[in-house]
Amino acid sequence: MQYAQQIMGEVRKAVVGKDRVLLWSLATILARGHILLEDIPGVGKTTLALAFSRALGLTYGRVQFTPDVLPSDVTGYSVYNKETGAMTYQPGAVLCNLFLADELNRATSRTQSALLEAMEEGQVTVDGQTHPIPQPFTVIATQNPVGAAGTQLLPDSQMDRFTIRLSMGYPSPKDERDMILRRQEGNPLLQIRPVLSLGQLTELQDQAAGVYIQAELVDYVVRLAGATRSHPAILRGASPRATLSVTAMAKSIAFLNGRDYVIPSDIQTVFCETVAHRLLLEPSAEARGRTARDILEEILKAAAAPKVS
Repeated sequence: MQYAQQIMGEVRKAVVGKDRVLLWSLATILARGHILLEDIPGVGKTTLALAFSRALGLTYGRVQFTPDVLPSDVTGYSVYNKETGAMTYQPGAVLCNLFLADELNRATSRTQSALLEAMEEGQVTVDGQTHPIPQPFTVIATQNPVGAAGTQLLPDSQMDRFTIRLSMGYPSPKDERDMILRRQEGNPLLQIRPVLSLGQLTELQDQAAGVYIQAELVDYVVRLAGATRSHPAILRGASPRATLSVTAMAKSIAFLNGRDYVIPSDIQTVFCETVAHRLLLEPSAEARGRTARDILEEILKAAAAPKVS
């Protein structure tokens, strides 16, 4: 797809050697999903979010989460207007097209939960009044690994709202060298040019959502999700929201591959990436060193993919 290559080319100006993460991020945006970037500080999580906001021509909001950030900093608040004698709504940072929740797991649970309505319903409610969020809307949240100073676990309800969890990782020596050399010419973020208008991005999202998926493949997705709920090593399996996310991501991957229909390999490609962070393993499985991804790969191998024409 021509637009995808152009978007990737622009984002690569600032993010070097992370094509896999960039492709997954673009697929999630086209699927109208939300992204959780989990990694140590300084590997480029914030740069990635800024690069996509510039390449896609999105309005951008950011909150650096700390324990003293309040829910109203995210959703907005009402103030009394003496001239009108009424309460006037002051929009919060989340009322934008791309919201960067930086180091989300350093905030209090109350502040973290302020994002829930925005992520699921595309709106915020302040003092009983509902305010729609501009569309398209994507949250890119970053979090430091659990156990790092000042962090706490994100609530399960919030983890389930993230379509995908990604990790940047350290760059290779060659990529790190290229990163340094590029910055001699100035900030590479300032070199990124918009590829799409908001209307064009919305149209691409609609096209991705319109990709055809056969009933047999829907049954395949449902079987895979059901297998996570009955697996002896999994305490809590994939939610119905996860099933919808797998389907949306499979359509997005098919669209990026130039097809208007889903094939089994699309589902197999996105299944682990989309579901792993939502699972809660049995303590005994964790004690044996098993991971959610290992178990999901076992489920994929055990479930026969349908033959579609």
